[in-house]
Amino acid sequence: MSSFCCEAILLRAVDFGESDRIVHLLTAESGRLTAIAKAARRSHRRFPGTLDVFNHLRIEGRMRPRASMAFLEKAQLIDPYLGLRQDPVRYALASFLTEMLDRLSPEGLVGPDAEHLFQYAIESLTRISEIRPTPSLRLLLELRGLDALGLRPELGRCVRCGRVAGAEIAPDHRVHFHIADGGLVCTACALRLDGLIPVEIGTLRRLAEGLSSPIDQLPDIELGPRSLAQAARLVFRFQRFHVGVELRSERFLDEVLPVVSKAVNSSAN
Repeated sequence: MSSFCCEAILLRAVDFGESDRIVHLLTAESGRLTAIAKAARRSHRRFPGTLDVFNHLRIEGRMRPRASMAFLEKAQLIDPYLGLRQDPVRYALASFLTEMLDRLSPEGLVGPDAEHLFQYAIESLTRISEIRPTPSLRLLLELRGLDALGLRPELGRCVRCGRVAGAEIAPDHRVHFHIADGGLVCTACALRLDGLIPVEIGTLRRLAEGLSSPIDQLPDIELGPRSLAQAARLVFRFQRFHVGVELRSERFLDEVLPVVSKAVNSSAN
């Protein structure tokens, strides 16, 4: 068996048998890692209150050849992100993002892609634990999560013909987003497609800004009511296309941090 020692974010934990726990972890070395922690619910020496969701850990364990799970032998707490547990809005958004990562993160991911995904998780949980999220921040973090998973949408040029939406185009100019193609389509190309989402150029520019800006600048990127409604519809459809099902934490998040009211959403369509 090969051993490992690395940092990890705990995405999900499930009690197994009388005292074991199965944990889903996100690491910078191998992406998502599934492991069994034997006697975790009894051992306060090896797992001293560490195997809770969101926890940033240093873990040690062993990989078993051709086995579906690793052995987790020890976990030390680096950061519990206590701020996430003191407010339902922060907790709901953190739950949603970690569930999305748990469902979509590949196992065996290595190199810069694994490091980028892990860094996204660390930065997002840190930011949410420090400030109370707004609807705009919720959308931007969700979109950045899809980007970190390798699902970056094309927001600046037509995915069919490559035509660039230049700076001279007015922010309120409407184009379309094609979910299956994962990006903007120009007016000419849109004539041959179904299932398009109308969206203003200004909204796409704000979303692109959210993808490219440092994470500490995201709270300064606020979308107005119309842009927020358009962005919410786009991000929701894009996420659901790739995830395939409703995430369990999504309804709770919609209750405590709704992006837009139904009235505003209807007026933006």
